[in-house]
Amino acid sequence: MDQKSLAMFVHLSQTLHFGKTALAFHMSPSTLSRAIQRIEDEVNSELLLRDNRTVMLTEAGRKFQHYAQQQAEQWQIFKQSLDETQQALTGKLSIYCSVTAAYSHLPPLLERFRQQHPLVEIMLTTGDASDALEQVQNKSVDFAIAANPENLPRSVYFQYLATIPLAVIAPTMNCIVQQQLSEKILPWAEIPIILPEHGPARKRFDLWYRKKQQGKPNIYATVSGHEALVSMVALGCGVGIVPQVVVENSPVKDRVQYLADVGEITPFDLGICCLNQSKSQPLIKAFFNAIA
Repeated sequence: MDQKSLAMFVHLSQTLHFGKTALAFHMSPSTLSRAIQRIEDEVNSELLLRDNRTVMLTEAGRKFQHYAQQQAEQWQIFKQSLDETQQALTGKLSIYCSVTAAYSHLPPLLERFRQQHPLVEIMLTTGDASDALEQVQNKSVDFAIAANPENLPRSVYFQYLATIPLAVIAPTMNCIVQQQLSEKILPWAEIPIILPEHGPARKRFDLWYRKKQQGKPNIYATVSGHEALVSMVALGCGVGIVPQVVVENSPVKDRVQYLADVGEITPFDLGICCLNQSKSQPLIKAFFNAIA
């Protein structure tokens, strides 16, 4: 059985979603389904129970998942051990981060690593910061720049990079939101608020707003990604809580302002994370050594 087939099954056994795994391996769901069927034929067992809505591992599937993970990891260790005999490391490292982190925190890390290992190919994927841990846990990437959650999964290793303060921002343009903010006592229950769909900033908003005891918030919109949130605030749609680093790297930063005296918001820690079981792999170990 080839390594790609094992890797596909491992990914699918974690996502339990044919669409996500097919996208990760650049194929159609039907092609992936045929590949899984060939694996089942080869092992002579049904590995997945699937219908139009759900995918579940059978008992044989769980056993094969363990086998496939071991084989994939041993293959990677073998390939990297061959690379160690060469003067320079080669291979690929995949990294996931937000667009802002790609500007603010990733460049100095990559610069140090590239100076030491210029032959390693870097594969960068950007997206919503709140999806970073999931990308690592699903083995879609080797590393991610992510916020340290309240409960870090035991399978994930986190190396601290920086403390990220959050702020409440508002539009600078003349609009209804500005008129509401000019009142002596801010009517928070009426002010439109733009929120991230999930993630540490969303949790901190819930805690921050609850302390105001002004009833339910007037949520104007929820967005995927802090960058989009800053843009909507700049357009006068409402106010929002966002990491200050996102504002400072936004092309519309001159069209938003920080609100003062609105209450304390707990910052969060930003770091590089990977799977604990991957830390010993030569390329991943070399990356951490380079950024230490």
